[in-house]
Amino acid sequence: MARRQTWRMDIETAARGLAVLGNITRLRIVRLLVRAGGEGLPIGELQSRLGVPASTLAFHLRGLVSAGLVAQQRHGRIVRCTPRYDAIDATLAFVREHCCAGFDDLPQPADAA
Repeated sequence: MARRQTWRMDIETAARGLAVLGNITRLRIVRLLVRAGGEGLPIGELQSRLGVPASTLAFHLRGLVSAGLVAQQRHGRIVRCTPRYDAIDATLAFVREHCCAGFDDLPQPADAA
């Protein structure tokens, strides 16, 4: 099985992605798109499945696209949204990056003398 190429992420990019995902509606959008797979979903179907007004959906999609977590492609009159798996994976991997590595490479707390 081929490994996906992952990108290294800086803390500002990770914080922006996590902040965007910290909203219930945006998290529901991403989870629905991930469930749909690489083909994604047209905006109209997203709206129908989520039961949110078009203006609300547009607002949340703008945030997801701006953070690089969702891509949009126009096909005639249809706009299809697809998950950016590389960005989603990198954002979540950032949190786990130093899992169980200990603190040897970090400065000691000021009161630990």
